[in-house]
Amino acid sequence: MFLDAQQTRTAGGELLSTALLLLLSGCSSMDVTIPSNINALNGTTVKIPCTFTSCYKMDAVNFAMNWTYQETHNDTEEIFMTYYKKKGMVPQRPERFGDRVTFAGNLDKNDLSITLSDVQPEDEGIYHCYVRNPPDRITGHGVIKLNVVTELPPPRDSTIAVAIGASVGGALALLILSMVVVKCLRRHRKQELISEEKMEEEGKLETEGVTEEGTKQP
Repeated sequence: MFLDAQQTRTAGGELLSTALLLLLSGCSSMDVTIPSNINALNGTTVKIPCTFTSCYKMDAVNFAMNWTYQETHNDTEEIFMTYYKKKGMVPQRPERFGDRVTFAGNLDKNDLSITLSDVQPEDEGIYHCYVRNPPDRITGHGVIKLNVVTELPPPRDSTIAVAIGASVGGALALLILSMVVVKCLRRHRKQELISEEKMEEEGKLETEGVTEEGTKQP
């Protein structure tokens, strides 16, 4: 199929308009957002998030997406969930996860997250989120490491830190106050000594003056 001159100009104008809109909007390319590590408690349900941004609105006909699993010490990736334009997100490889993997995202919001229930030690590994959204030419790729643990680390208790900080701050304030008081007392004592010396000096001078006057009298 060939385009005539008018159709070529129209198509060229549309492409130019699209390029200008993308330039003005600051859109660069496909971008996938995903955490680098997740700790999952053995036997629980964990959400593995994946979201993407694209310069183009999602096209259900051309959109493509895959979730793959890779063992930590193995380069082979296994597809366990994929997108079909008529069926949506469909789990694959039942021998790997069975029915424990479900889609938990929202395609209208570019959310491709999944949940993995009844987490097992063998679920530990690397999870890949691949996204294609034509006409965006770049394939988005996110990588996340899932660690299966027997107990989650306790949350950081800020109460202890606040108490320690308050104690240290109070002690420091008390020390500064003590230093100020001592300095003031020393200054006051010094002024008293100067005053006493001055008074003694003035008394001595007065005594000497009286003695001299007594000596001068016939």
